[in-house]
Amino acid sequence: MRDLREHILLYAVTDRRWLGGESLTEHVRRALEGGVTMVQLREKGLDRDACITQARELAVLCHAYGAPLIVNDSVEVALASGADGVHLGQGDMDPAEARRLLGPWAVIGVSARTVEQARAAQAAGADYLGSGAVFSTGSKADARPMDRETLKAICAAVSIPVAAIGGVNADNVRELAGTGISGAAAIGGIFGQPDIGRAARTLRLRVMEAVNAGRTRPVALAIAGSDSSGGAGIQADLKTMTMNGVFAMSAVTALTAQNTTGVTGILESTPEFLKKQIDAVFGDIRPGAVKIGMVSSAALIRVIGDRLRYYGAKNIVVDPVMAATSGARLISDDAVDTLKAELLPLASVITPNIPEAEALSGLSVRTPGDMERAAEQIGDRYGCAVLCKGGHSLCDADDLLYDHGTFTWFRGVRIRNPNTHGTGCTLSSAITANLAKGFDLPESIRRAKDYLSGALAAMLDLGAGSGPMDHAFDLRGYFRQEAER
Repeated sequence: MRDLREHILLYAVTDRRWLGGESLTEHVRRALEGGVTMVQLREKGLDRDACITQARELAVLCHAYGAPLIVNDSVEVALASGADGVHLGQGDMDPAEARRLLGPWAVIGVSARTVEQARAAQAAGADYLGSGAVFSTGSKADARPMDRETLKAICAAVSIPVAAIGGVNADNVRELAGTGISGAAAIGGIFGQPDIGRAARTLRLRVMEAVNAGRTRPVALAIAGSDSSGGAGIQADLKTMTMNGVFAMSAVTALTAQNTTGVTGILESTPEFLKKQIDAVFGDIRPGAVKIGMVSSAALIRVIGDRLRYYGAKNIVVDPVMAATSGARLISDDAVDTLKAELLPLASVITPNIPEAEALSGLSVRTPGDMERAAEQIGDRYGCAVLCKGGHSLCDADDLLYDHGTFTWFRGVRIRNPNTHGTGCTLSSAITANLAKGFDLPESIRRAKDYLSGALAAMLDLGAGSGPMDHAFDLRGYFRQEAER
């Protein structure tokens, strides 16, 4: 099943009454330029062949704008035209039969006016619902407006997205705020306006206001040093957390002057100012998970430990950063001892690479068995889970989780990309984001590894040294996989 939320934000339903001598294709082009995210071909007056011809033309246009084309009612026309799917009314073909004929990747929408119809459509394989008419509409004169509570109940009853339909325009759509809709469909609110592109742009913003009103999202905090080149440190943390669906906050432990070839300077925050940052965050927007990265001095580490204990912070991920990818040392010897005493016992999980695992365990790590012994020793000593990262030419891209007596291997495929600046920061931040979203530790690690693999596979190539990954790579395929899990 596809996740259609990004596409049903604003979808336009065609109606030839508004053409005024112009072509339907030109009207749809203006709507797409204005920001329409999906188009439904609703042409009850056309015969089969004319409808197929029109659908073929619109499919090419819509796909050029990245928008699906949906055909109203007719699976036959959808199959013959290259359209992306169908929208079915309650008296049309059963959604399960439409799915069988159109295939697993087809988009199937269903009209639903009751909770029972909504649940039945979802059970039959619908990707989204169109619910209404939410306002009086001229396209269906006999349609009784749906009351707000019914729309809200339908949205709450299903996990698939719901688009409000019927009489929607820029003046009234904000009345639907708080109902749980994921988008809206419009006919006259777009095609009945003097400037179709402008009407679509305005309506899209109004729909976004209604969809997002009162919206919250999971929150995570990154406590780490800044990387002026943007590939690692707090910059990588914020990018990664955002791309993994959480609101990201930060407390900066140090400024660094660095690029892909090395670190040329470090300017620490004072302990007093780091305390103020952490207090400001916890005093207003409490994070659901905390990632700790580069902390170069014992005094700063003690502040972090003190404030996290004070606030009873949960889901703490410690990435014990000891050296940059370029080899520059980022932490003093006394700070390593303080890290062990202050932060590792607070951690839900720590994420050492092979050299860091050796430093924390005192063992030489050369084989998978060595990884298990080192992780077990670290975990038992500090009472936390340990994700020992393969890499460094050991175990390809396989990582080992030791969690209170249990070993779990996470198999991976090494991406042949020499640009690995910030991989450790990225993995630990992605784990933190997924813990903040409520996933357990093993699932958070699986999702984080998938994200890291995608960022590496994007093969970004910047800088003269080991460059950064593309944290904002095209996530559409990644999120589709997430939705299917």
